[in-house]
Amino acid sequence: MATIRPFKGIRAPKETAPNLAALPYDVINSEEARKLTKGNPQSFLHVTKPEVDLDPGIDLYDSRVYAKAKENFQQFKKNGWLIQDSDPHLYVYKQVMDGREQIGLMCCCTAEEYWKDTIKKHELTRADKEEDRLKHVDVINANAGPVFLTYRAKPAINKLVEEVVRETPEYDFVAPDNIRHVLWVIKDKGKTEKIISEFSAVPVLYVADGHHRSAAASRIAKVRKEKNPDHTGKEEYNFFLAVLFPHNHLYIMDYNRTVKDLNGNSPEEFLKKLEKSFTIEKTNQKKPVQVRTFGMYLKGQWYKLTAKSDSFDPADPVESLDVSILQNNLLSPILGIQDPRKDKRIDFIGGIRGMQELEKVVDSGKFAVSFSMFPTSIEQLMAIADNGKIMPPKSTWFEPKLRSGVVIHSLED
Repeated sequence: MATIRPFKGIRAPKETAPNLAALPYDVINSEEARKLTKGNPQSFLHVTKPEVDLDPGIDLYDSRVYAKAKENFQQFKKNGWLIQDSDPHLYVYKQVMDGREQIGLMCCCTAEEYWKDTIKKHELTRADKEEDRLKHVDVINANAGPVFLTYRAKPAINKLVEEVVRETPEYDFVAPDNIRHVLWVIKDKGKTEKIISEFSAVPVLYVADGHHRSAAASRIAKVRKEKNPDHTGKEEYNFFLAVLFPHNHLYIMDYNRTVKDLNGNSPEEFLKKLEKSFTIEKTNQKKPVQVRTFGMYLKGQWYKLTAKSDSFDPADPVESLDVSILQNNLLSPILGIQDPRKDKRIDFIGGIRGMQELEKVVDSGKFAVSFSMFPTSIEQLMAIADNGKIMPPKSTWFEPKLRSGVVIHSLED
């Protein structure tokens, strides 16, 4: 069963929302954040990427970074750029990219269900990044950005959400990247109760994006529970901010790879070694159009790689993933990339940047070879989570990204 909870959202006045809503902290670097905040003191990046207001040389995990986040968050509220709703609500959040809509329910989910694994995960977290989010949540005493969750679509929930989106929205704006963001506040208590009841029949939720945020928020609940002798389980710290989308609304893009060198191989030696596990052909087609095929850009030439049938186990939901096939048959044995989560020789490029980015990094001489991937499906993600297994890192790239600062969840009661 999925427990969802309304909350007293902290959000911007209607006229401020377009300036305040910001890309998630983990999809842009500090330099990009500085450019985005230049001339925009209302950008929520001042809270989620507070290093933009400090010396560029500062360590991102320095205590001054978290202190600045708290200072900026308090200042935003003092300035009236963020105001807390007087009553708890559920919210409906719609995003439109290239004419395609995804509509989700913004609410709070429970840390308890995260630990019981009725909120299922499919990726491992990195200790340093999890600790970073833990400190950020603890210092500002709020969930600044939502966790992106999904569930198997349910007609009864769809119907209730569709009734809400026929009403006048609270926000409706187009961000600089041409993504449209629309928010409704559900003020009808009867409708809120119906939505909560329908979700209670949803057996599990899945973390689509935001594993570090959900892990950190759930750890906060444990820490504060241990420190509170009067703990009841109803305190706000027991819940974290999320947006829940039906699975058939989601769009997963390719998450591509690029490697700095050929691990001591000449291009000819490298191609020869690939023949063991792949059939290779030169092509003008840059993106694969079906599973178990890969695009490869090497020395100004695109190749199509097709995995041979004996190079993977089709019955294994993890080993049969394209990202696993590439890792197990090419990146690890030929290029020496044993742990893609830590190896500095590999980088990952989201499909939103296009094939030209894969060509650019190789043509620049900074990388030797790039690989374009066929996107992982949401059905594959759920199957792996249901089996209690873990996907390889960087298996999925969801678009559009949820904006931070649209609605914030305070951990104060």
